[in-house]
Amino acid sequence: MKVLVTGGTGFVGGHLIRELRRNGHTVVVLSHHRARGPEQGITIVRGDVTDPVSVGAAAWGCDAAINLVGIIREIPSKEITFDRLHTLATRNVVDGAREAGIRRYLQMSALGTRKDAVSNYHRTKYAAEEYVRASGLDWTIFRPSLIFGPRDAFVNMLADQVRKFPIVPVIGDGSYRMQPIHADDVARCFVQSLGMPETVGQTYDLCGPDRLTFLQMLTVVGRVLGKSSVTTVKSPLGLIKSVVPFLQKIPAFPLTADQLQMLIEESICDGAWRKTFTFEPIRFEAGIREYLKNQ
Repeated sequence: MKVLVTGGTGFVGGHLIRELRRNGHTVVVLSHHRARGPEQGITIVRGDVTDPVSVGAAAWGCDAAINLVGIIREIPSKEITFDRLHTLATRNVVDGAREAGIRRYLQMSALGTRKDAVSNYHRTKYAAEEYVRASGLDWTIFRPSLIFGPRDAFVNMLADQVRKFPIVPVIGDGSYRMQPIHADDVARCFVQSLGMPETVGQTYDLCGPDRLTFLQMLTVVGRVLGKSSVTTVKSPLGLIKSVVPFLQKIPAFPLTADQLQMLIEESICDGAWRKTFTFEPIRFEAGIREYLKNQ
C-alpha cells in the first residue's frame, strides 16, 4: 500500500514511517523541508499542510492517508495556531484524499478531545475529528495519551530536571494521573488498522498499561537515572493558574494555560483499545530505560 503521511517528520512520524516500511508499505511524506535523505520506499514531497494544492499533489497515487499534524503550543506571530494546524490542516488532508480517490484515512487526535473541552487545543482537535467523521471516507481516529519515546519532549524534560536540580518543582499536589503510551505502540495501532476493516468508523483512546500520578512518574524517571529518590517542591495550583496566562506570552516559559488545564484534567483511559489491537504494549519504565540510560 502507498501511504501519504502528513506530519511525518515529527516525533511520532519517525516511528510510524519505520513501522509502515517494516510492514512492506511505501510512504509519501509531505514536508516543509527535505528533512531526511533518500531512503528506499520513502518519497519526500515539499509542501505545506495548510496549502490545499500541495496536499492534493502529494495525495495523488496513494492508497491511504495518515494525518499526524498537531502542535502543543501556539505561536500566532508565525501563524502557528491550533485552528490552522489542527482544523484547517485536517480539512486540507481530508479534501486532498477525496480528490485523489483515497478511501482509507487515519487521523491522529488526542485523549481528552471532546466538544465541551475547556482547552482550545482539545476543541480544535474535536472540530478536526468532526470533519473527518463527515468526510465519507473509511476513517479511523486515534486519541493517544502522553506519548513517550527517545525523542519525546515531556519525559526528556523531566529527566533533565531530575539530573540538573536537587529539587524538582511540581504543580499542585502532583496527584493528577497519566497513562503514557510508547510511540512504537501508537505506530503499531495505525499500521495494523490499515488492514483491519473492523476499525473503519471507530475512534480509539490509546493509553499505556501503567496509570501513574505525576509524582510516581518522577519517581520512575529518577530510578532509571540511578537516584534512590527525587526531592520535590509543590507549587500551589491556584497561584500557577493565576500567573501562567501572563507568563505564557514569553516564548521560553515552558507552560501554557492550555497545557496546565490538560495536565490537571488527567490523561487516562480504560484500555479498551487492546481488545482490537492485541499486542502487549511497552511498559513505561522499561520503555524510558532504553533511551534515558544512554544519555
